[in-house]
Amino acid sequence: MAIDTSTSTSAPPAPAGTPAAPRLSARDRLVLFVLCAAQFMVALDFSVLNVALPVLGADLGMSQSALQWAVTAFALPSGGFLLLFGRMGDLYGRRRLFLAGLALFGAASLLATLAWDPASFLAGRALQGLGAAAIVPTGMSLLTTTFPEGPARDRALGISGTLLSLGFTVGMVAGGVLTDLLSWRSTMGLLALFALIVLPLAPRLLPESRTPERPRLDVPGAVTVTGGLLALIYALTTAAEHGFGRTDVLVALVAGLLLLTAFAVIESRSAAPLVSLPMLRRRTVAWGNLGGLVTFSMMTTVVFVLTLYLQEVLHLSAFRTGLVFGVQGVLSVAAGTYAPRVIGRFGARRTLVGALAGQGVLGLALLGLGEGDGSVFLATAAVSLASMCHLGAIISYGLTVTSGVPDEEQGLATGLVTSTQQVGLTVGIPLLGVLATTASDLRSGVHTVLILDAVIVLAAAALIAAGLRTRRSGTVEAEPVGAR
Repeated sequence: MAIDTSTSTSAPPAPAGTPAAPRLSARDRLVLFVLCAAQFMVALDFSVLNVALPVLGADLGMSQSALQWAVTAFALPSGGFLLLFGRMGDLYGRRRLFLAGLALFGAASLLATLAWDPASFLAGRALQGLGAAAIVPTGMSLLTTTFPEGPARDRALGISGTLLSLGFTVGMVAGGVLTDLLSWRSTMGLLALFALIVLPLAPRLLPESRTPERPRLDVPGAVTVTGGLLALIYALTTAAEHGFGRTDVLVALVAGLLLLTAFAVIESRSAAPLVSLPMLRRRTVAWGNLGGLVTFSMMTTVVFVLTLYLQEVLHLSAFRTGLVFGVQGVLSVAAGTYAPRVIGRFGARRTLVGALAGQGVLGLALLGLGEGDGSVFLATAAVSLASMCHLGAIISYGLTVTSGVPDEEQGLATGLVTSTQQVGLTVGIPLLGVLATTASDLRSGVHTVLILDAVIVLAAAALIAAGLRTRRSGTVEAEPVGAR
């Protein structure tokens, strides 16, 4: 099916004086608040616990090697069940699943707050991840079906993308402050408070939406893709801590690849597939998701190695390191305000390519890091500007993937968007960050990672520019990838 993407994916330049987006009604703003607050809450959970891990481990009696499960227990279900829950929302009601995910997330956060031993804490983290897997794709689907394609959706996704990026940054700063002032339990309590605020508002504001037909759920596809993603995320998160030489990592990696291969075969033969292979062959979906995978994986890698550099080489305190990323968060908010205008002027395709190119170039600028005071300024400026480009890439890749997709398939499209996001957040540090942590000299290891990071981002920008080439009319070619 051809896709008309002229509205936002590669629109011609807007005439001067054209408004960036229509004014939202009071109800639209409340709906956007509920959906964005839920997304912000999940983004916060990705990073708020990081600084608190050593204190948490001492309090609950968790060994250093067991602390990685505080992160992995959340990452496994949150990434593994995204596609399944996105499709279930399409079939059985997005609002219903969104509310169930919120309730589960809030209860799980309370359990993690009150945890009395490692098992109860990890159970809370796993249930948080399961709730997040329901919230993220259904929340994004509700957003894209509530706000029509065009300036209104561009603006809504711009605000959502800003809060997603800001949530991750705020989590890094707030985690340290809350742990120092109160305890590590306050980081989990904050998440429970967010759920308590959002949950009572959501039923009155959010409309129910689902596909008009009620096809049967593709159970074999659901089992293989969920199992494959679980195995792959486990392998990558464990490898980040212990390397790829461990037997369990290799077994999980092979099992994940085999299950995902089986999933592709099943989907090609299923009458009601969980993932439409023709959708994956659309240029906007294939190349847009590549952009999302690269921008998430490479930016998280830069933040990771830069955190190491600031504390281990420049000897900054955790508080001053947090301030560096606080500046990053402020500029990300500014980027989220202006990104929809840029997309309206140049189109999502050009914005995605330009944002990736900017992210790559600014990553190269970090090669100027030394050991003097000027390096703190360089790190702050470069990572903040790179994050502005990163946010532009987040918003434009989401628009590229979902533009032209009918409402009944929005859960599937946004499930792919959020799965790409989760995999991107997971793979960057194990694949590249380990080069810095295992190097004999941290400074040279960080520089090696930054070079590889920039090369990957710039290469992706070039490939996406070619893959999403435009016709003379200004629309993205919509034939399947590889078609001629």
